[in-house]
Amino acid sequence: MANRRNNRLSGEMKRAISEIVRNDVKDPRISELMSVTDVHVTEDLKFAKVFISDYHDVDTTLTALQSAKGFIRKEIGKKVKMRIIPELIFIKDDSIEKGLYMQSLIEKVIEEEKVRKVEKEDNESDNE
Repeated sequence: MANRRNNRLSGEMKRAISEIVRNDVKDPRISELMSVTDVHVTEDLKFAKVFISDYHDVDTTLTALQSAKGFIRKEIGKKVKMRIIPELIFIKDDSIEKGLYMQSLIEKVIEEEKVRKVEKEDNESDNE
């Protein structure tokens, strides 16, 4: 029961934070290509890890969000009905980079497998 509530609250926080950053935070350091990829609220509702992805300079965006943290929390209080607004912890989401790295490894293995198959076929035709 609490886990379902926590997941629902995390989703609502993600939606609210995305909306607040897009529409209300007026900081030029925040890129247009920034997105809130996920939010994890702790069981005691004291902290919320906010995962941020940015195609430009994610460190500058994180710095800007850190400085706007108080404003964002205040706006969350207006949009999400909660008694306690969690402390926001902004974290760089590197899952996109990890996914691209894994994709490149898979493509490399596939290419090596094709080369081995061609070499094996060449060796078999030479032996005949």
